[in-house]
Amino acid sequence: MNTELEKALRNTLEGLITPNKKNHIDRVIENRTRHLTVVLEDIHKPHNASAVLRTIECFGLQDYHIIESKKQYRISPHVAKGAGKWVDIHRYNHLKGEDTQTCINQLRDKGYVICVTSPKPGGFTPEDVPLQKKLAVFFGNELRGLSETALKEADMHLHIPMWGFTESLNVSVSASLIFHTLLSRLQKSSINWRMSEEERNRLRMEWYRKIITRSETIERELLKQLKIL
Repeated sequence: MNTELEKALRNTLEGLITPNKKNHIDRVIENRTRHLTVVLEDIHKPHNASAVLRTIECFGLQDYHIIESKKQYRISPHVAKGAGKWVDIHRYNHLKGEDTQTCINQLRDKGYVICVTSPKPGGFTPEDVPLQKKLAVFFGNELRGLSETALKEADMHLHIPMWGFTESLNVSVSASLIFHTLLSRLQKSSINWRMSEEERNRLRMEWYRKIITRSETIERELLKQLKIL
């Protein structure tokens, strides 16, 4: 689809949205990022994975990667609160035993550094982990932690300093603390962490389609008017 046609479709759908809703979308999309992303590996409890989904959407991360080699994930609606509607969910569940490697390979192809979380001291903390390159942060199963593949392939390790008797935090709490810190650092830096204009326009169209009733019919009628169909 050419740029002019995309613009015409976007303007048509935009005209069907209230000014308040459009302004809200514009504010959200301005702070959306793919510079950081989250990866969950075989999370045992779906409400934990859904809490992470809700967290990353609130913080403006657009991509949510979930490895399901051993356990399929279903969103818990009462926990996620609709967050899954606004982010891109990437599932890895086709190659049992190799899904983690597939995920890592795809992320590396997109320029991500692979960062695994661990309760053990050593490596980086959220305050000093390098952010110049895109960062994919991996979280493991609540009982077993991350797989050998994830640990072996990691470019760096990340831990949250703690001073109590308990070894680790809940995965959703860890994700909240880590991404709040990383995003605060990014926003104060000179790093270009925002999406490109092309990405923002594409995402804006996706969101318009989700909130406008019968958007497919409206687009099809417009294309007929333009004699595309």
